[in-house]
Amino acid sequence: MAQVRITPLSEHLDRAWGKPGTVERDDMETRLKEEVDAYFVGEAIRKARLAQNLTQEQLGEKIGVQRAQISRLEKGKSITLASMSRVFKALGVATATLDLGAMGKVALW
Repeated sequence: MAQVRITPLSEHLDRAWGKPGTVERDDMETRLKEEVDAYFVGEAIRKARLAQNLTQEQLGEKIGVQRAQISRLEKGKSITLASMSRVFKALGVATATLDLGAMGKVALW
């Protein structure tokens, strides 16, 4: 019977992204974290919109953008602080803060 070699995920990651601590690996992990964060913001937008029984088109009309832009925001694409502010204000979120850890919190709007 043939032996099967099981390669740990960490070895695959090291080959694809470089070893931990290298510039390539750090860059990839930073981009991945940014994409995950943007995804969660997009999900928050989608959940808030659905809780108010709004379509993407209706939310877009409230802030002056096309439905496609709302779709991109909900997918975590092209999210800026300015667009987040407009969307969340339109959804009735009166205030928001950014937690900067040891530096404290900053009011966004």
